[in-house]
Amino acid sequence: MGETIQSVERAAGILRLLASGPRELGVAELARAMGLPKGTLHGILRTLVHVGFVEQDAATGRYRLGGTLLHLGSSYLDVNVLRTRSLNWADALAGRSRESVWIGTAHEGGVLVVHHVFRPDDSMQVLQVGTLLPAHATALGKVLLAYDPYGDAAAGGEPAAEGLAAFTPKTLTGADDLAKELELVRGRGWACDVEELVEGEVSIAAPIRDARGVTVGAIGVRGAVERLAEGGEPSITIVSYVRDAARAITRDLSR
Repeated sequence: MGETIQSVERAAGILRLLASGPRELGVAELARAMGLPKGTLHGILRTLVHVGFVEQDAATGRYRLGGTLLHLGSSYLDVNVLRTRSLNWADALAGRSRESVWIGTAHEGGVLVVHHVFRPDDSMQVLQVGTLLPAHATALGKVLLAYDPYGDAAAGGEPAAEGLAAFTPKTLTGADDLAKELELVRGRGWACDVEELVEGEVSIAAPIRDARGVTVGAIGVRGAVERLAEGGEPSITIVSYVRDAARAITRDLSR
């Protein structure tokens, strides 16, 4: 085995301690456990705080794992587990709803499509896996924004002069309007966009959670407004199908 970098090993040791011990640890406790002088430990902790891997409680001065590191862990789950556990349920949702099914995770301020099931008919369709969608204008994105566990998911898209990017006349572009919408999403447990990203299209989505109860993704359907909306409101039948699929995937991830 080649040479290792001591400072990196020490940083990894600190992260392991914070992950396995109580919620927060002080400098004295960390120094004792690591066998390091407090001055050396302080330098490593400053760096870990700077990159977001560790956070310091302003009141107590104690340290805990940071949101950036936790988000990286969730991203690993999103990419390596979420899609695999979702395959059968996504296929079943496409069959029940007769619409295309999309699964997405938060990525770079938007929504990364990690799985896409075609609408089960003979129409021409394009695979959307790998597409980055704007968060504020899609049902998938609204779910991820509403349940973001670390508070760092940004609404995707380039800001327009008056706020968020507009894709259609119905896109929510004001921060206050989006905040109200996200509160509604949290209250009812699902999200929709009615012609907010593409005129004539509707999407409906619900959150997928892991064993900790953290929202790690969203599953939804997208299709024509005349099929998925009734009187300008999303079809409650389709909403129930989407929520059933989300709950089923959540159960699988919790095992």
